[in-house]
Amino acid sequence: MNCKFLLAKDVQVDAADWGQIGWISRPQETGSKNITQLLVVLEPGCCHNFHIHPRQDETIYVLEGEIEQCLETEKRILKKGDAAFIGMGTVHGSFNVAAETARLIAVLSPSVTEAGYELVDVSGEAPWNGLRK
Repeated sequence: MNCKFLLAKDVQVDAADWGQIGWISRPQETGSKNITQLLVVLEPGCCHNFHIHPRQDETIYVLEGEIEQCLETEKRILKKGDAAFIGMGTVHGSFNVAAETARLIAVLSPSVTEAGYELVDVSGEAPWNGLRK
């Protein structure tokens, strides 16, 4: 059985151009082929712009703060305790439009690629490039 504890001090945090990613579960550390889990931090005014995960479903759960979550052309404000399910291939984006930092848990399944996830940025394509102007 493949098991391990992960203490907060041991979570690897990577900077992205849209925020921070804390790796809770990814194949290279856990060996899991079924789940990739991330702690996502979005500072005020930051976003993870429109993208898709071609071979993965995703859930996003808001731990702190609030975000404007877009699923295709529909958008909702999600607050602490709210969640979104995103089916594979669905265009989506997370935007921190609040004055406080947002912290989210993102879970993607199955794990794909060595990194555990793949995404295709579509933020420069119509209609996504004109939805948030």
